[in-house]
Amino acid sequence: MSRAAATTPHGGPSTPPWSRLVLPGPDPVAVRVHEPAAGGERPAGRLVWAHGGSWQRGSAAEWHHATAALAARSGWQVISVDYRLAPRHRHPAAVRDVLTALTWAAEQAVGAPLAVGGDSAGGTLAACAALAARDRGLPLAAQVLAYPPLDPSCASPSYHRRPHAFPQAALLRDAWRLWRGDGEPARDRDGTRLYSTPWEAPSLAGVAPAVLAVGGHDPVRDDVDAYAARLRGDGVPVRLLHLAGAGHGDLLRPDSSVLGHLARAVTRLTTPHQLQPAKDLP
Repeated sequence: MSRAAATTPHGGPSTPPWSRLVLPGPDPVAVRVHEPAAGGERPAGRLVWAHGGSWQRGSAAEWHHATAALAARSGWQVISVDYRLAPRHRHPAAVRDVLTALTWAAEQAVGAPLAVGGDSAGGTLAACAALAARDRGLPLAAQVLAYPPLDPSCASPSYHRRPHAFPQAALLRDAWRLWRGDGEPARDRDGTRLYSTPWEAPSLAGVAPAVLAVGGHDPVRDDVDAYAARLRGDGVPVRLLHLAGAGHGDLLRPDSSVLGHLARAVTRLTTPHQLQPAKDLP
């Protein structure tokens, strides 16, 4: 892969630096790279992050404070992806953009752990990218997912316990349609299957260990619980965090409990071969 085009790094002597990069490829991808600390210390690992926004909204700039805080509190470099948005760019464009960032990060992270993560719709993208990474033989330390919607039909009971809670089932179903189009199977240029939701995968065996966080009354809670159960059933280690006071979108709050829990979980990550498939993450 050719070299990324960079802009001038930001940050001062006591401020963790960050940079804008454009990663090369058939579809160049803009990212923000957040270092965990000032002073040029080597990060403990690299985490590629996909922001939320129902696959139609959001940006690395809008998520800047959250991803910068995640880097600072975890000790990992965080690569925040400005993936292409629906409805102009439907599946699999956004998954491809996350994979471009993962491939680039893997080239930079030789000998260090690499993970993928995201919140809300970005969590869905990260889970799908983790499956593609498995199928390509790219080892990941973890998939780190905050309240990802996973069922395009939004049919589980948690979507209906609080009809006015965000995200509402009807609006989320519309967002799924705008992003997925007709839902036909998609493949990358190398033939790798690109899923729009992990529900489509025949098996989750061999995918990266998962850290999952969701609020107790989040409409997507049943999706997250079902994903955790299926991962465990396929022998994948899981750490499932039920956060009683967290709402959907909590990561963007200045006092986010989700961010704190995820940062602590990321600091505990080890390389995949050190994890026992039959056990949950600590």
